[in-house]
Amino acid sequence: MTSEEDIWKYLEEVPDPEIPVISVIDLGVVRAVEVGEDGGVRVTITPTYSGCPAMNEIATGIRLKLLENGFRDIQIVEQLSPAWTTGWLSEAGKEKMKAYGIAPPLAVSSGAGLFEEEPEIECPQCGSTDTEPVSQFGSTACKALYQCRTCREPFDYFKCHQ
Repeated sequence: MTSEEDIWKYLEEVPDPEIPVISVIDLGVVRAVEVGEDGGVRVTITPTYSGCPAMNEIATGIRLKLLENGFRDIQIVEQLSPAWTTGWLSEAGKEKMKAYGIAPPLAVSSGAGLFEEEPEIECPQCGSTDTEPVSQFGSTACKALYQCRTCREPFDYFKCHQ
């Protein structure tokens, strides 16, 4: 019989459809894995935000990976509470994002309040913090578009959700 630990390892091979260099485990959307006595598998996932269009692809990727490893009785459950936060991203996932050209989320909120200064977002290309927001939405709704004033390259910043 396969253990829950084995299934977590299989799921490390399932890429996020929007950032294919990180896994759904790195992203932190897999909340729980349960293996029943009958060999059935239940995987609980939480979207990065309510209405995330990638969740169907993530569920399909998980299902295909488990089918590939011999599982037939697979249940994938979407859990909205507690809400996903960028704190659930693995450190390895953040490093992979940066190497891919996406600035990983800061440990603090990325949205400046009325009297707060804009956060210093580091350019994943050259490392400069002399960057500026271009748009609150980048290639996907969970990213903002920034540009580096030093190397002039545009880049996505993965927004912080706490």
